[in-house]
Amino acid sequence: MNDMHLEWSDVRVFLAIARCGTLGGAAKLVGQTQPTMGRRLRALEEALGHTLFQRTSDGFVLTDDGAAVLAYAERMEEEALGFTRALAGKESQLSGLLRVSSSDWFGIHVLTPVFARFLAKHPGISLELLTDSRLYNLARHEADLLFRITPFDEPDVIQRKLMHIDYALYGHVDLVPPSRGDGDGSTLISMDRAFGALPDVEWVKRMLPRAKIVFGSNNRGVQARMCAEGSGFAVLPCPLGDATPGIRRIDLGEAPPGRDVWIGYHRDLRRVARLRALLDVTVEALTKA
Repeated sequence: MNDMHLEWSDVRVFLAIARCGTLGGAAKLVGQTQPTMGRRLRALEEALGHTLFQRTSDGFVLTDDGAAVLAYAERMEEEALGFTRALAGKESQLSGLLRVSSSDWFGIHVLTPVFARFLAKHPGISLELLTDSRLYNLARHEADLLFRITPFDEPDVIQRKLMHIDYALYGHVDLVPPSRGDGDGSTLISMDRAFGALPDVEWVKRMLPRAKIVFGSNNRGVQARMCAEGSGFAVLPCPLGDATPGIRRIDLGEAPPGRDVWIGYHRDLRRVARLRALLDVTVEALTKA
């Protein structure tokens, strides 16, 4: 290992496969043929003495060894870009891919406007926004940046509380508001049974104990749409509820509990320039919101 000569071009191959997940996609990214990519990956793994990817029917997935060196490869990429900029005598645009994960409604109504402005400023960067319900693993580079409503307890994660989200009870503009402490005759749109212990779910049961839950979903956007259809009242994050046509806030004299949003990324990425740039723009925009 001490005598091994590591080629930057081989590291580029590794990064391309990690980002695309297939040899075909990686080949297009670096401008080589798929067989060449396969040969160079095998040669790199043999030289390192470690398997970097697990070959699956769905594509190439990083092994633990591959995930462990990915951040170092990305720093090599940043240094290589800096080397090129220095020779060119000017600062070039940031480039590369960033994968971000958040809940569906937060991605649509909060992050997307911020990201649109960021991409206009940094056209060389590509963003992927993942909004499914699974928790992505930062250590395995399943995502570079995570937004979620609970603090991180994973090791080596740099985190901060980004913002507080207010929640409110919403109903169709034509529905007669229910009375606090009753709710008889009213219908509710809520989370599904797996999320029945959430603070806002318990709040609405306490405020409207006689109301009937007629629809449940773990998707806040679905709840908002059902609310707009006039099917019942729903506790929604205000950025989502206020943006949904046809519904309005219902004041019961006490607001439902809101939630804090946390942002986290792996400590190995703290020097990646494009991630720092995205963090700066996002923090500036949302801590002022």
